[in-house]
Amino acid sequence: MNLKENLLRGIYAYGFEKPSAIQQRAIVPCIEGNDVIAQAQSGTGKTATFVISILQRIDMSLKETQALILAPTRELAQQIHKVVMALGDYLNCVCHACIGGTNVRADILKLQATSPQIVVGTPGRVFDMIKRKVVHPDCIKMFVLDEADEMLSRGFKDQIYEIFQELPTDIQVVLLSATIPVDVLEVTTKFMRDPIRILVKKEELSLEGIRQFYIDVCKEEWKLDTLTDLYETLTITQAVIFVNTKRKVDWLTEKMKEKDFTVSAMARGIDVQQVSLVINYDLPANRENYIHRIGRSGRFGRKGVSINLLTTEDVRVVKDIETFYNTIIDEMPMNIADLI
Repeated sequence: MNLKENLLRGIYAYGFEKPSAIQQRAIVPCIEGNDVIAQAQSGTGKTATFVISILQRIDMSLKETQALILAPTRELAQQIHKVVMALGDYLNCVCHACIGGTNVRADILKLQATSPQIVVGTPGRVFDMIKRKVVHPDCIKMFVLDEADEMLSRGFKDQIYEIFQELPTDIQVVLLSATIPVDVLEVTTKFMRDPIRILVKKEELSLEGIRQFYIDVCKEEWKLDTLTDLYETLTITQAVIFVNTKRKVDWLTEKMKEKDFTVSAMARGIDVQQVSLVINYDLPANRENYIHRIGRSGRFGRKGVSINLLTTEDVRVVKDIETFYNTIIDEMPMNIADLI
């Protein structure tokens, strides 16, 4: 891919060892300046795909905004910002997150003081900053729309169109979307030139390199004690814990904080690259989601461990998952600490 040496340093420091399917197929077309439509779900490595492409393409000596990334939610915008800062760590790249719910004046002052090369944000705040002439579109050469279907379904269509009107006509557009409904198609036909289409099917996500285990807790009410025992037994620096409802997220966050564990609740669509342990407090409601959860821990050639907490009713579900993915989920061994 002929990536900059300091970009490669950031990539390896971030824990990536080999590119995922979407990265193998999309990074080069993006770097070459093509318009790209990547149909990919969360959990495929799509965030790093466009971040690496941007960091390779922009001129670090030029203190002007050269790339603009739009995301549907504040949480996702902040997560993308973190990925940019991590991968661009050795490039001295300046990135700013423009998101609603923060002080407008502070945002303006920060933008004026830092002249970021990359701006990531939600459509409303980004458009506001362009109209106020704080974000200057003249030097922007790459425009990324992440989770475009989600953005359009949230009613951001007008703002996205207005942002397009402010950008240079020869701008490169990279659009990422899990689905391509009519309104996304409309954006691609209106604003993209001969885009290269890349589809990453679910089958390309793999459980390879991920050790999968279960703990038979028998009853739902015994899960919390089992989880805290795990945390007390193992040295867990970072883990993702999945539950099936928002209410349960809030409840479990509260319970873990009471026990002095550091916890943050996270929204859908958030990419967690640095995590080697995934815990399914609840098994997913449908088996197709299992690989998207577990796949977080082993992507890009990283090894990972997943632990599933099972009630008596879940035993049948695990058998179904094993059959569906042609995989084996073993009972958790005593030496689990050596595997994490």
